[in-house]
Amino acid sequence: MTEAQAWDTYSKQRPERRPTNAAGENTWFNWTQYPDHGPGAELLGVGPGASVLDLGCGKGGNLAHVATLGARAVGVDVSLAQVKAAESRWRHTGMTLHRTEAIQFLKESGERFDAVFSVFGAAWFTDPTVLLPAIRQRLRPGGVLAFSQRPPIEGCYGCQGSYINRSEDEDPLVVKRWDHEPERWVEILAEHGFTAATARILPAPPGHRKIGTLLVRAHG
Repeated sequence: MTEAQAWDTYSKQRPERRPTNAAGENTWFNWTQYPDHGPGAELLGVGPGASVLDLGCGKGGNLAHVATLGARAVGVDVSLAQVKAAESRWRHTGMTLHRTEAIQFLKESGERFDAVFSVFGAAWFTDPTVLLPAIRQRLRPGGVLAFSQRPPIEGCYGCQGSYINRSEDEDPLVVKRWDHEPERWVEILAEHGFTAATARILPAPPGHRKIGTLLVRAHG
């Protein structure tokens, strides 16, 4: 089974984003795995007229919010199911979607971006030694790279296996992910020419499991 088919399977398991959030908003930005929690799109530092790229845009909820801010919102996802879901719900926002791999898009696109982001997306599931140089080629000088994912399991760093469950009669699908501690992410970003890098773990909101969210930000 291909990587695209694995993420198609994942898409079927993920619920649609709620019609509105706790504040009654139709679009919003969520870096974490918990609803109505954590910072928002202000971390990207963009406004009307900016060009923003989402790597692994999924069903498009975060990208749709970026589009409502007046930015040119471009999303990439390898899963046809995810792209179709994003188009079905958010086409009216004017976002542009591409069904392709993140690396392929970055290498073939001639567009430059003011910000690149990934929320539990391609930045987690792509080798950073390949992805980061490709992002820098597409990021305007001083542009922002930001991404979020689950923190690493203690002692399990680098390339790891991540399971996508199927039915009880089928073996789970396996995709690769890259886990590092916050301090190591800062070092990796510096090694690839990024500046002002920060990485921190946002605690889970009260009443939830104790797993927080790793949030990384740097300038190109």
